[in-house]
Amino acid sequence: MKSNLHKIIVLEKDPNYNAIYKEYFKNYEEYSLIGIYTSVQEVLDKYDTLKPNIIVSEVDLLKNNGINGIALLKRKDPNVKIIMISKNPSFELIKKAFKNGANGYLTKPLSSKRLRRALHTITAEGAIMSNDIIKQIIHNFRKKSYAFFSSRENQIIDYLCKGATYKDIAEKLFVTHSAVNYHIQNIYEKLNVNSKSEALYKLQQM
Repeated sequence: MKSNLHKIIVLEKDPNYNAIYKEYFKNYEEYSLIGIYTSVQEVLDKYDTLKPNIIVSEVDLLKNNGINGIALLKRKDPNVKIIMISKNPSFELIKKAFKNGANGYLTKPLSSKRLRRALHTITAEGAIMSNDIIKQIIHNFRKKSYAFFSSRENQIIDYLCKGATYKDIAEKLFVTHSAVNYHIQNIYEKLNVNSKSEALYKLQQM
């Protein structure tokens, strides 16, 4: 094995994926698959010998949940990069994974191209997320950040952020132009701004 290869471990309880991962890594010149395991404990028991650079772990594992295992693996080696993979893009799971120290979260199914791109990104930048997960996180943070606006105000803010004019908003929401103006003024007051550009800037900062 070349010394400059990134050593990869895969944690996956379903044996049907073993052949797929092995086939993928045959074509990755920069990465070497040094083992596929079904539990976090197996990796911990052999960690001093394996010394992986990156761990690709399914959330649902044998004996121990993959997300709970992140902290154990990070305690063993704070520098190891851990990418979680799952069919379930639950916001709560994603939040818990990153809170426990994960460096990435990808949704299944993983193609050879997606996995390789993820490995490149996490090696160069230290973190990786699927686009669908990024959208979900933004959506959840937006809902939390704008909790002090009414549901109608949130609808208007959403259209404003998309570049809609007041006339467009009135037509899309089936309300009068004056009704939109009324809600806009309430939004400005809550944000303590006097113009659309100021409002958009402040919303972006939030």
